[in-house]
Amino acid sequence: MLRNTNFEAPAEINRWRTLSLGIGGIASIIILVIALIFPEQREQALRSWLLGFIFWGGIGFGSIGILLLQYLTGGAWGVVTRRILEASSRTLPVIFVLFLPIMLGITYLYAWTHMQDDRIIQFREPYLTVEWFIFRAVLYFVLFGSMAYFLNKWSLAQDKATTYEDAAKYLADAGKFSGPTIIFFVLTVTFAAVDWVMTLDPHFYSTMWGFLFVAGWALSTFSFTVVILAWLSDHEPMNRVVGKRHFHDLGKLMLAFTMVWAYFNFSQYLIIWSGNIPEETKWYIPRVQGTWGAIGVILIIFHFAFPFLVLLSRDIKRNAKWLSLLAAFILVMRLIDMYYLIGPSPTIESHGHEVPFHLSWMDFVAPIAVGGIWLWWFFGELMKYPLVPINDPYLENAIAHGKEH
Repeated sequence: MLRNTNFEAPAEINRWRTLSLGIGGIASIIILVIALIFPEQREQALRSWLLGFIFWGGIGFGSIGILLLQYLTGGAWGVVTRRILEASSRTLPVIFVLFLPIMLGITYLYAWTHMQDDRIIQFREPYLTVEWFIFRAVLYFVLFGSMAYFLNKWSLAQDKATTYEDAAKYLADAGKFSGPTIIFFVLTVTFAAVDWVMTLDPHFYSTMWGFLFVAGWALSTFSFTVVILAWLSDHEPMNRVVGKRHFHDLGKLMLAFTMVWAYFNFSQYLIIWSGNIPEETKWYIPRVQGTWGAIGVILIIFHFAFPFLVLLSRDIKRNAKWLSLLAAFILVMRLIDMYYLIGPSPTIESHGHEVPFHLSWMDFVAPIAVGGIWLWWFFGELMKYPLVPINDPYLENAIAHGKEH
């Protein structure tokens, strides 16, 4: 056990934390002022805020899923990234606060709140009601929070274990918990993604929707984790822990989820194309034409084909700098993918019609606002505990694995 070794986070993270709060706070005030003073801009402000929330909140939600996955599968990559993932999972309180504008502005954001005379909306009652929307949202956070609580509880208790047997017991408890819980995680992500994003177009439905977000948020989480781990690997104490093989393993997982994301997207398109049901095909019509169609092609090339080809390279996967640059690029593509899902959806003002391509300055400011506040909280959580699970029975083997050639 390595309890006497110093694994505290670098003090420089404090500077990044302060910078994140400053930028996020200023950007948030700008969005808030616009939404309050200019009612005609309120819907756009909320849609832009939703874009930022789905992107950054997805990393927090996705980290819970990856924690469950790594407890089930094991591997050195899970040991060296666990504290980063745990810090991400503990951002749920601030994610809930960032969700409040969406909850409070539901009637300014979702067209179905004004479509009581629509036959399809009538058929989908009572599911599509404001009261049940809010109830389900709170339930999702309770479920996600419970998962994060127990995973963090056992991991931190392991740090205080005085014997090998106690440390192994906490690890076993987390493993037993993760098996059935990962099923509930996928279901919770599915319902949350349907409520928060798919119902922007109240007539559309897709059986693949939840899987798109499970894979997409997992890819976002891995990419974000690689960026943070690469930076930490250049500083004490993680430069003594992380090796090339750790990044190689993470690169392979990024490749896997890049392929899974593309597979789910293609599957959804193929199912809807072959079914040829108006309520489903209507969702794709604006997304395959004009500027939206061009963005779709960009996603195919730069969200799938380019990362897929690059991640086939063993040398790039083992190079922390290059892999982190690719991970940052994938995060940009993830944000564009969220914009592609949200942007063309009908607005309240469009009266159920798709929106022509329109890029608002708030689509840039809102993700910065949400991201700044989220990162401020994340960096604070990252500094609370040792950067590795110091009493994990597999920690020494995990460190040795990373240093092998």
